[in-house]
Amino acid sequence: MSLTLPCPNCGAEVVFRSASLPSRVCDYCRSLLVRSDAGVQVVGQSSPLPFDMSPLQIGARGQLGEHGFEVAGRIRWGWTDGAWNEWLLLAANGKTAWLGDAMGQFMLMQERDLASVRSRQVQMIADGSNAKPGAEIQIDKERMTVVDAREVTCLSAEGELPYTPRPGWSLYSVDLRGRDDGFASVQRDDAGTSFYKGRYVTLEELKFRGLRRFEGWTLPDYAA
Repeated sequence: MSLTLPCPNCGAEVVFRSASLPSRVCDYCRSLLVRSDAGVQVVGQSSPLPFDMSPLQIGARGQLGEHGFEVAGRIRWGWTDGAWNEWLLLAANGKTAWLGDAMGQFMLMQERDLASVRSRQVQMIADGSNAKPGAEIQIDKERMTVVDAREVTCLSAEGELPYTPRPGWSLYSVDLRGRDDGFASVQRDDAGTSFYKGRYVTLEELKFRGLRRFEGWTLPDYAA
């Protein structure tokens, strides 16, 4: 059930559409807001998002199987040589998923309870070990290859989110690829470790509408 409240900083209306998404960036003053039973509190400020070449944007809609979804939020992560986006997808039934967006590739993933992941190597990463790109890791019954492992930092955010993305928040991120376009990600910080599992997808496969137009990119037929 959605709830509309005034931003404590600027007074603009902000909408919280799901109890599972208690954090939000005000669209007007970019205050970081957290909703609780006591109301809405300002807990920080999100930096402006720089222009990038992604066709995705807040409010774009798509379809995954029988379920429609809307892009509800974004976190932009950076490292020494670049940056990428992770978009939060909110389905009509209230469930969420993440869509990674890096260098023209898209990775659809959902969070899994780390305790349910049967992998000695993933547990070693959770315990503080680092992964080596090119190494193979057994996850459940699937063999996956580490394609990336690095320290990353939250640069900015927008929209509705399940947690508060404070600028400067750093974590250790490991991406893995399996057979048949399987994808997994392990993210570790001082508070714990999160595990995400999914696959590589295309925007056409997700039947996106409402994509962002920008110079140098032609809106594809499926999104018209």
